[in-house]
Amino acid sequence: MEAALEAARAPGADVPIGAVVFGPDGAPLAAARNARVELGDPTAHAEILALRAAAAVVGDGWRLEGCTLAVTLEPCTMCAGALVLARIARLVFGAWEPKTGAVGSLWDVVRDRRLNHRPEVHGGVLESQCAAVLETYFAIRR
Repeated sequence: MEAALEAARAPGADVPIGAVVFGPDGAPLAAARNARVELGDPTAHAEILALRAAAAVVGDGWRLEGCTLAVTLEPCTMCAGALVLARIARLVFGAWEPKTGAVGSLWDVVRDRRLNHRPEVHGGVLESQCAAVLETYFAIRR
């Protein structure tokens, strides 16, 4: 989660959410920060960008089996669906997101028994530190 926090704190114009994909051996494969504003892309969430970059590093297509995704905020429905489709083995996230969270807060996409893949989930990891990054960002803008 420390690496995801570092990605979230990197300079950028968007909401500071960071994500890192770790390989089965624990080595980081890819890190990203939200970049919707910079890229003009509504899908440029940190998780999506990190998954895309990790898939390119792994190089055998879209499967990230055995990998762990760490992200500073509970994923939305798009990101939760993407990590399931990528076959991420473990999801670790920091702050809960009661408005749009899709890993237990509002929905629980990743644990839906109708899906053919369900990752192991660990929420609330370094929750206060992850929430503080977002609180600081929004306090400055209000």
